[in-house]
Amino acid sequence: MGRGDIELETNKVYDHDDVADVEVPSTAHQISSDSWFQVGFILTTGINSAYVLGYSGTVMVPLGWTGGVVGLVLATIISLYANALIAHLHEYGGQRHIRYRDLAGFIYGKKTYSLTWALQYINLFMINTGYIILAGSALKATYVLLRDDGLLKLPYCIAIAGLVCAMFAICIPHLSALGIWLGFSTIFSLIYIIISFLLSLKDGLQSPPRDYNLLGDGFSKVFTIIGASANLVFAFNTGMLPEIQATIRQPVVKNMMNALYFQFTVGVLPLYLVTFTGYWAYGSSTSVYLLNSVNGPVWVKALANITAFLQSIFASPMYEFLDTKYGIKGSALNVKNMSFRIVVRGGYLAFNTFVSAFLPFLGDFMSLTGAISTFPLTFILANHMYLKAKKDKLTSSQKLWHWLNIGFFSIMSIAATIAAIRLISVDSKTYHVFADL
Repeated sequence: MGRGDIELETNKVYDHDDVADVEVPSTAHQISSDSWFQVGFILTTGINSAYVLGYSGTVMVPLGWTGGVVGLVLATIISLYANALIAHLHEYGGQRHIRYRDLAGFIYGKKTYSLTWALQYINLFMINTGYIILAGSALKATYVLLRDDGLLKLPYCIAIAGLVCAMFAICIPHLSALGIWLGFSTIFSLIYIIISFLLSLKDGLQSPPRDYNLLGDGFSKVFTIIGASANLVFAFNTGMLPEIQATIRQPVVKNMMNALYFQFTVGVLPLYLVTFTGYWAYGSSTSVYLLNSVNGPVWVKALANITAFLQSIFASPMYEFLDTKYGIKGSALNVKNMSFRIVVRGGYLAFNTFVSAFLPFLGDFMSLTGAISTFPLTFILANHMYLKAKKDKLTSSQKLWHWLNIGFFSIMSIAATIAAIRLISVDSKTYHVFADL
């Protein structure tokens, strides 16, 4: 039983470092099965997903060279720090916390458990929405390259993307089953990253001087800058670190830190490369989807868009909760298990797809996700949980540091939420629902 009286069904497992027995909550998914390198690759693939094609337009354009470069570097450092805090609490209190909500419930109690659960799934829903918008945008861009007749509009492409995402979610039972797909996903990422970098570099070398001035004026510029700050932290965080850490082998803290160091050193380099080169090449006119700005052979651009579409297909730790709750165990091909995934995961992604087509504003969704879930989950809650769990071991200056983090990111979360809602409202009036952008 945890401090917050959150009662969990647990199984005893032995710590492979011969340190102690650690209780592990029951789950329908695999625990302690992956190396730190595989987990590091999952995290690295995540930050270099097709979202990387949006940061030139959604981060650099609103913030400019100074704000964008400094902001991305600072976001990298503070994200590593915040994730390290969470990773070090994974076995806090002699129990392995394989879900973020379990950790929050253990430290605070049932109300925070429920709040964290809600924030996590808002976060996942918003991230999934962005992935489907990205996949739809990539599909439409491919179609326009091959046959620009205006028949296949963005909402139709988003519907197709949602269908493919649902098929993938049905076929992949849990995160550890991503082993083979991770290889393909890495290849897809390399293809669109290399192509977008080389074509941007070519365009930048051949183009006249670009305009790098910040767009908008007055309050409009302020709201845009605040919204972009939420995009900065969105780039590096999932809000699901304990769920990902649950798959790593013992010793879980040491191995998770190795995975995080890999993610935030080697893993961020492709993101930096594409983001900075894209903005350098096109300046303030850079598209929210970088491949819409580049020039080059049709087949090369088509290949980049197709690989971006395929890489946008994902597997979500959200399904672990549903599978465990309804006792979905055993063979993934079992009729009951397959039927459950078709109905539940398919239904969830159908609604996700509808929202994506209804409001297909990628940058706005990134800002809103960062504001209402990434800031609270990754920065506010992480600092406060660590402060509460380690309060007897922290000096006064360390406690003050954590309180300053909590206060600063709370203000940023509120400001960025207001800015993101305003951006969605403005775009909804500028365009329309089910817009063909």
